[in-house]
Amino acid sequence: MSSYWQLLQLVAPVFAIIAIGVGMRRAEWLTESADESLLRLFIRFFYPCLILDSVLGNQALRSPGNLLVPPLIGFATVSLGILGALWAGRRLRLGPDEDVRSFAFATGIYNYGYIPIPLIAMMYGADCLGVLLVYNVGCEAAVWTFGLFVLSGRPLRESRRHLFNPPVCSLLVAVALNLFGLGAHLPDFLLTLFHLCGQCAIPFGLLLIGATVAKMLLHQTSALFDLKVMGLSSLLRLGLYPLIFLALARYLPVSPELKRVIVVQGAMPAGIFSVVIAKHYGGRPLIVTQVSVATSALGLLLIPLWLQLGLSVIALT
Repeated sequence: MSSYWQLLQLVAPVFAIIAIGVGMRRAEWLTESADESLLRLFIRFFYPCLILDSVLGNQALRSPGNLLVPPLIGFATVSLGILGALWAGRRLRLGPDEDVRSFAFATGIYNYGYIPIPLIAMMYGADCLGVLLVYNVGCEAAVWTFGLFVLSGRPLRESRRHLFNPPVCSLLVAVALNLFGLGAHLPDFLLTLFHLCGQCAIPFGLLLIGATVAKMLLHQTSALFDLKVMGLSSLLRLGLYPLIFLALARYLPVSPELKRVIVVQGAMPAGIFSVVIAKHYGGRPLIVTQVSVATSALGLLLIPLWLQLGLSVIALT
């Protein structure tokens, strides 16, 4: 089993790239005016390439259990996480209902992509990474349906168009090609293109995250500190919720690849991309940023601990 120090060495580079993104924004190498176009480039090109590279030829994704069960777990864990945080926020009277909704949205949505993808890739390789990407479809569905409903109060039918985005469409195509063994018939140059561009996806996305939160980190530091919001979100996201994930990994009759994905996802802090969603859908970006910053800062130290515990738990199955 990996030691805490070994796991910390896997986690630290991910946070270091985010910090570099903050520095690039401060140095004006990544300007705010470029954010929208760079985000489109990531979502519509680099991330789909990563999906195609990870799914084509993936033996683990030829098992029906690894195609059907992971999205259900992803959807359930995000939705129940939001619901639990909504109950806790109202119970402890965090503030007006809009504030509590934003708190619940931010706390319930863990960082299911940017941090787990490089960790899974380094720890377990391509087969497990493919299962993670399928799992994340359920997380995406929960974010854009139940999550958006809680955040904005808008009807669920208004969120359906977000479900068929380029990454999800790429995943559906890649899974179909993989199931029928058609990926092996694609030209080598195309597979090489997917691999090279896919390798750019996560560093590119992490730099954008750093640039996105840089303004608040550098210029609104005092406004970020709210002990009640940051303390409760950290207690839930990095204290209670990981225990639930470990129980799922220990007792659910699922594949070893999915157990590993559940352990890694359970250790994650709140998702930083939630800040962008809150800005566009009537949430409170400041509260979402408070949750993301607090859980991410603590996550650097706690993620290796939860991973170490989780690996020992699934070793017993």
